[in-house]
Amino acid sequence: MGRLIVIEGLDGAGKRTLADGILAELRRRGRSATRTAFPRYAEDVHAELVAEALRGGHGDLGSSVHGMAVLYALDRRGAADELRAALDAHDVVLLDRYVASNAAYGAARLHQDATGRFVRWVAELEIERFGLPRPDRQLLLRVPTEVAAERARHRERTEADRARDSFESDDGLQRRCGEVYAQLAAADWWSPWTVVDGVADVDFGALVDLLDSDRDAPHVG
Repeated sequence: MGRLIVIEGLDGAGKRTLADGILAELRRRGRSATRTAFPRYAEDVHAELVAEALRGGHGDLGSSVHGMAVLYALDRRGAADELRAALDAHDVVLLDRYVASNAAYGAARLHQDATGRFVRWVAELEIERFGLPRPDRQLLLRVPTEVAAERARHRERTEADRARDSFESDDGLQRRCGEVYAQLAAADWWSPWTVVDGVADVDFGALVDLLDSDRDAPHVG
C-alpha cells in the first residue's frame, strides 16, 4: 500500500511547483509515484459544474457555500476507487488539494474558524459518510496572502487558460482561508500536517525523507 500525500494551500501558493519537485525527487530515488489534482475539471461533471458556477453560471449556485461544497465532495467521492487503486499500484500518490480545501474555503466563506460547524460538517460528509482514503501526511504550503495573490495574477497574465475565478480574485476570502488552513495544520486535522515555507527554497531531499517516515515534523523550511 502506497502513501497518500496531500498538498494544500492558497490559490497561487505554488502547489503545482511543489508537486513537481516532490515527484522529481521520488523518481530520482526510483520510487513509483503518481499525482492527481482536485477539482478534476476535465474528468468529472461535478467539477465541471463547480468551474461554471465560479464564473457566474447556474444562477445562484456559486453563492451557496454548502451547494458548492457538495459538488467538490462528489468529485472526490467519484475518484475514491481510483485513488485506492493508485495506492495499491504506487509507492506514493500525491494530491493537489483534497478534503481540507473544502473545509478551509467553506469555513472562510462563512467567516468561521477550524473549530466551527462547517468544518465538522465537511468531516461528517467526506470522511465519515463517503469514507475517502485518509492521507498519511498533509502539507500546507504557506505563503503570505499578498504573495499568493500576485502569483495568481501573474499566472492569469501568462497562461491563457488560467483566468482567476471568483474565489481566487477575492483577497479577503484568501486571507481568511489562510487562517483556517493554519488552524487545521496546527490541530493535525484528520492526519499529520507539515507546514512548508512557500517563499524559501525547498530542500526536496529532506522533504521526501520526511514523507518516507512517520516522524513528526510540523515545519519544513
